[in-house]
Amino acid sequence: MILKKVLAIGIMLTIVLTFFSVGIEAASYPERPVFSEGDEDRKEIVIVTAKGDVEELIKEVQEMVPEAVIRKKFITLYHGFTMELPRRELNKLTTIDQIERVDRLAYFEADLDVSVPFIGAGDTKELMNRGGKHLTGKGVKVAVIDTGIDYQHPDLQVNYKGGYDIVDDDNDPMETLPRQGLPTLHGTHVAGIIAANGKIKGVAPEAELYAYRALGPGGQGTTEQVIEAIEKAVEDGVDIINLSLGNTVNGPDWPTSIALDRAVEMGVVAVTSNGNSGPKMWTVGSPGTSSKAISVGASAPPIKTPYITMFGEDKEISLLPMGGALPWELKKDFPIIDVGYGTKEEFDELEIKGKIALIKRGLIPFTDKVLMAKEAGAEAVIIYNNLSGAFVGAVEGGVKLSAVSITKEDGEWLLAYMKNEKKDVRLRTIYREEQDFIAPFSSRGPVTHSWEVKPDLVAPGVSIQSTIPKGYLSLNGTSMSSPHVAGAAALILEAHPDWSPEQVKAAMMNTAVKLYDNQNELYYPHEQGAGRLQVDKAVSASSLVYPGALTFGKWSKDDRRETRTIMFTIDNQDTVSRTYHVVPPFEVPDGVQWKVPFATTLAPGEKKQISLSIDLMPSVLAEGLHHGEIFVEGGREKISVPFVFFIQEPDYPRLMSFHFGHGDKEHSYRYELYLPGGAEEVGIAIYQPDTFEFVTYLDVQYDLSRGMFGGEIHDIELEDGIYKALVYANQDGREDTLETFITIGNEIPPKSQEESYE
Repeated sequence: MILKKVLAIGIMLTIVLTFFSVGIEAASYPERPVFSEGDEDRKEIVIVTAKGDVEELIKEVQEMVPEAVIRKKFITLYHGFTMELPRRELNKLTTIDQIERVDRLAYFEADLDVSVPFIGAGDTKELMNRGGKHLTGKGVKVAVIDTGIDYQHPDLQVNYKGGYDIVDDDNDPMETLPRQGLPTLHGTHVAGIIAANGKIKGVAPEAELYAYRALGPGGQGTTEQVIEAIEKAVEDGVDIINLSLGNTVNGPDWPTSIALDRAVEMGVVAVTSNGNSGPKMWTVGSPGTSSKAISVGASAPPIKTPYITMFGEDKEISLLPMGGALPWELKKDFPIIDVGYGTKEEFDELEIKGKIALIKRGLIPFTDKVLMAKEAGAEAVIIYNNLSGAFVGAVEGGVKLSAVSITKEDGEWLLAYMKNEKKDVRLRTIYREEQDFIAPFSSRGPVTHSWEVKPDLVAPGVSIQSTIPKGYLSLNGTSMSSPHVAGAAALILEAHPDWSPEQVKAAMMNTAVKLYDNQNELYYPHEQGAGRLQVDKAVSASSLVYPGALTFGKWSKDDRRETRTIMFTIDNQDTVSRTYHVVPPFEVPDGVQWKVPFATTLAPGEKKQISLSIDLMPSVLAEGLHHGEIFVEGGREKISVPFVFFIQEPDYPRLMSFHFGHGDKEHSYRYELYLPGGAEEVGIAIYQPDTFEFVTYLDVQYDLSRGMFGGEIHDIELEDGIYKALVYANQDGREDTLETFITIGNEIPPKSQEESYE
């Protein structure tokens, strides 16, 4: 099962950390060969987007490609269909005028008591509608598109109203049970945050829950299943959709993002997690890149954060809890020991009892590492990342041992410190009461190509206790942040049943509280969006401005002076007339001028589109991201609207979401990757994992357009084993690389293609 999960060519749920890394310099590459496309008889599953009538297009395709098998039709939202056909026939699709685009099928995998009152929800006197009735989400239908729901859980059974199992094609969306494969719990946890109504109270404890099981055993599913679930939920008349899932594709036009945009156009509030691939820019993935959905990042509710330090050292290392393990509550100093990857052989060779085990991520599951540490008598476990940055991890089944994660950089610093010391290093734990920081794993925007601000806002996603099958568990991730916002949307719709999804989204963004980092610097818009959710403020919002964040796109240095105008809406939901003023940034750099209307008076219930113009001279501005806030005054509260624009082509990664695994035929392999801006050259260089000695190129391709790209490789002349792969892409004079392990044969590689709940 582990091998199957590692080798699955897929795109992971937001509870999974994706992998970005910088490799060796381009100058070290040997001469690059050219490879052929591969097996033309191989069956390919694709998603076809139609320009016109779907049924007519299907007839035309079947006449041209008789071997094509139509799988699913999407009429409600996506306006297209999926089909299976021989690879040799793919080129024929490019000759059909009524096809707008073709995408290869991608795969997905499943990635309160404090947080609910913290965001202004729960049993508070402020959470009332205008008639004085307490808001609970009653009568509002919320769809949870996930791994299913344990609808027999005592905290959920009252609110569960139905749904559908897309995986098994029946009316029973129960979580995957052990007899069916690798069991799941993710959807039940998400549902509890939205509307648990028992021992735990969700954000909207009387909302109606509908479950759509789009991800099966092990939390695995496909784009096809997710889109079908979205369509089914919309057809069933739900008010809100929550998708605590995502991938590493940072592009606005991925099929799941498009499907959510159209769901919103049909009047459904769509909420999705932003991803767990932070803290770097450009790590938000689809469907978090959807323009009209509400994309949610992760912040911290009030928590007691443990930090480790050493006597005489100023450095402090923040510890991120791992789901399923005991919280870190050490009171004394303990020695630390390096246990490598935490394999059985490494544990057998060392004396662990009474020490803190420092373990590198990879090679074996988190659960195995922590269980072996417990058996060896360790006091606690620290797992450091094998890739840059932080990660979200969980231990399956629960282990009665404290386990936490730290960044790759902190782990390597600890190793170096331990090596330099001539005596045992002892770790001391200090605790701080903290809140409202952006979780390091929370994905950041903006969105490539559209340059939109994402996330739209943030909500609690650290140490969130919620329901799981037959119990409760604390988990971390933007998967936990999204349902806070979905629950908040239910309360807002109960208070304002006639509001559109755009108004619901604006109410949350316009009233969000701005967050500051530990240096008291305001987080960037692409880190926090409009700020952290405040449900009570959103429910009582009487003036709305939408969209709640703005982008003016990008300029080149050699562009002439230009004025760009954006339209946005001011919406007076108050009971009295209001006169609004648009206030641009007070401090304006040379080369920038703002043009705004003098004043806008709106009667109760009236709304109006307003023009906002920026007159810009790119040549005098610094390259990179520029950002700030536009204010709208005149309502009960001043509304802040963040904005961004870029000078020169942004430094987004030139490749994302690389996956490698076995092909359909013996001795064949398949890979996929996403190119957000296209590429002049893409290749996979193979090295020995220990010496990093160059071995060969698996593939090289040239002049590729923007989007998902895949290749098939046959008869690889390599011995079976684990190799280090350096995947590179060149575009516009920049080369980006991604470093990972791949397997030739059937060995299990170190895990840089991550699996969830481990």
